[in-house]
Amino acid sequence: MDFGPHLLLAMLEGLVQASVLTLTALGLSLVFGVMRVVNVAHGEFFMLGAVLAWWITFLVGGPPALAFIVALLVAPLLVGTIAAAADWLVLRRIDYDPERTIVATIGLLYIIQQLTLMSYGPDARPVAPPFNTRLALPWFEFGSGGVQIYWPWGLSITSYKLFVIFAALLTGLALWAVMARSRLGLILRATQQDRETAQAFGVPVERVYALVFGLGAALAALGATLVVPIQQAHYLMGGDPLLLSFIVVIIGGLGSLRGTVVAAILIGMSDGIISVFFSPTLAKMLATLLVAMVLVFRPQGLFGSKPA
Repeated sequence: MDFGPHLLLAMLEGLVQASVLTLTALGLSLVFGVMRVVNVAHGEFFMLGAVLAWWITFLVGGPPALAFIVALLVAPLLVGTIAAAADWLVLRRIDYDPERTIVATIGLLYIIQQLTLMSYGPDARPVAPPFNTRLALPWFEFGSGGVQIYWPWGLSITSYKLFVIFAALLTGLALWAVMARSRLGLILRATQQDRETAQAFGVPVERVYALVFGLGAALAALGATLVVPIQQAHYLMGGDPLLLSFIVVIIGGLGSLRGTVVAAILIGMSDGIISVFFSPTLAKMLATLLVAMVLVFRPQGLFGSKPA
């Protein structure tokens, strides 16, 4: 295969990774932006979404499309409910203190991981995609004779991967509409700006925090549910999403949803392309180096605001 078509295929694979990473990082950024706490257990909520998606498809059975639709609806809802319960049982009791929250979510990380190991087991298990048609990809060449379109043999992508990109785009637009155009978004922004003032105006801050913590975990679980037909669900799969989400949030700017999306696309695309042409390890090294450069030259991130 020529370099051009190979690069196109690597970019599409990177876009799939960027789509899943966008959902996962948006959940982490939303929690930090509104609650001002760092959720170290975010990767385990991602893992829990993938494992629950496998359990649901296994229990529902029948056509893969029907089982997957049920998992896509139920798994994020269950994970969001578990996260909201964890907020009520743990984080609220320590008054969302930043330092103690980090320790508490580390403990939550190990609890979720070990409970999953005890119930699900150590094996990695796949989920059948609802549809998996291979689509040939065109390659465009420009010359003296105008534009020529080729359909190289072997250059293709599955329809399900295109669905993952579309689903992430639709979810991101829905989240933007909620944050920018709805009364709920106004309440979330007010709580983010000044917790005490919002509470004085009758905003139930503790309920808002539980909702935000649950929504952040549900976004991570949605990304995991979408990716589990491509990857396999296992109890240790939360590490990489957590690391990449932190990288994305730091680069984009803490609490900036717009910066999170831009950084997720940048990191996801570069990770996919570098992994194809070189190695996944090199991709992680370069992403970490980029974080170091951002912290040195622009500590607030690409779209973050400087502290007053």
